[in-house]
Amino acid sequence: MRQPWRVAVVGGGIAGLAAAVRLRDRAPAGTEITVYEQSGALGGKLRTGELAGQRVEFGAESFLLRDPTGAESAAVALTRRLGLVDEIVHPTVGQAALVVDGGLRPIPGGTLVGVPGDLDRVRTVARPVADADTDDGRPLVGPDADVSVGALVRSRFGDEVVDRLVDPMLGGVYAGRADDLSLVTTMPALARAARVEHTLTGAVRAAQAAAPRAPGAPVFGTLAGGLSTLVEAAVTASGATVRRDAAVRELTPTDTGWRLTVGPTRDPELVDVDAVVLAVPARPAARLLAGPAPAAATGVGELDYASVALVTLALPQPELPALSGFLVPSTEGLLIKASTFFTTKWGHLRRPDGLALVRASVGRYGDEAQLQRPDADLAATVHRELSAVLGAPLPAPVDGHVQRWGGALPQYAPGHADRVAAARTALRAAHPTLVLAGAGYDGVGIPVCVRSGETAADEIITALGGSAR
Repeated sequence: MRQPWRVAVVGGGIAGLAAAVRLRDRAPAGTEITVYEQSGALGGKLRTGELAGQRVEFGAESFLLRDPTGAESAAVALTRRLGLVDEIVHPTVGQAALVVDGGLRPIPGGTLVGVPGDLDRVRTVARPVADADTDDGRPLVGPDADVSVGALVRSRFGDEVVDRLVDPMLGGVYAGRADDLSLVTTMPALARAARVEHTLTGAVRAAQAAAPRAPGAPVFGTLAGGLSTLVEAAVTASGATVRRDAAVRELTPTDTGWRLTVGPTRDPELVDVDAVVLAVPARPAARLLAGPAPAAATGVGELDYASVALVTLALPQPELPALSGFLVPSTEGLLIKASTFFTTKWGHLRRPDGLALVRASVGRYGDEAQLQRPDADLAATVHRELSAVLGAPLPAPVDGHVQRWGGALPQYAPGHADRVAAARTALRAAHPTLVLAGAGYDGVGIPVCVRSGETAADEIITALGGSAR
């Protein structure tokens, strides 16, 4: 093995950057790390922009502060490593609402991503089916089984709990539908409990008890300067060479590692490295794996994605409720699936002139045709629907921005975790110096992506002979 090591990180999203930082921290001194990003921007779905003279997120908005065990999340640990932990701020308004029958109703507390542990608490928004959640003398889910969230909850609580509560909660995260999404991947704590408990209410309570949270403790945080500061700090800390607008088109095994084909077909650049962290979405990963690891390519290539658009409006002194925002069940027939009142939710964004920043998410899996509308049409529709939900005309926006994220959100069908595990097993056996990382494999959310990147880096270090530090 040549020294120093040469490691390529393909993909400049937060998973790839977290991998680069971990490599810098734990690989031998002098390790050469290069990040290849096919676009001109690093950070993936982390993108802080400016609207009406104020910073605002055009992508991911926040991150979980705790992991499922109750310890600080990987995102918080990374901000600490990067010297940004003092920049973490928390929502000042936490209550959100659901649109039900055209009006706003507070989201009931005590649920796990909308799945209730106490049916009486959700009756303000949905009518659970009586006496369906019976103890049949066996666990809800078999030891190796996976089901869709919607199928499990419908069988125990009925359609309204899914349609009015669980579906919009999951839709706000994945832009998908509960009936299509894997329980194991999207709600792993509930899946673990469901392998033991005999009722769904019991499984929810067990999952909640396994990860206790202090009353009133914040769940989410963000960075006062915007999440792009996390991206910038990670690049600096990694000491990596960053190649923007550098598409990796082919991976070829060599006697000593890998050869990357980078750039346009007419003038390709060939780069030899010892190892590769492949931190790109599933479909481009499958294309790169097709030659050296066809079985792994087949496994990850099955994953589909949803596209969304985020429409942010700057509104002069609107009358907004004291809510962080609201979610919209698909049964309401609105284009909007969720909205966030940025300057209400986040105290550090409030302005003395009363200008409000309101963001709406548009686009559900399987309904991408709605996203073909021009920006102006999307913005006008969002403004109109916001006014209708709030029950009064909103003032005309003084500024606006439409951010389109094509193929942004993975749609984890049941069995996703097993398919990814099989792909990784095949890679470890045949090509231990090629490792997958990112949302396409381990789940969405900044902490999950950070942990995925860090785990990939650790695997590379082990494959190359262990850490020198």
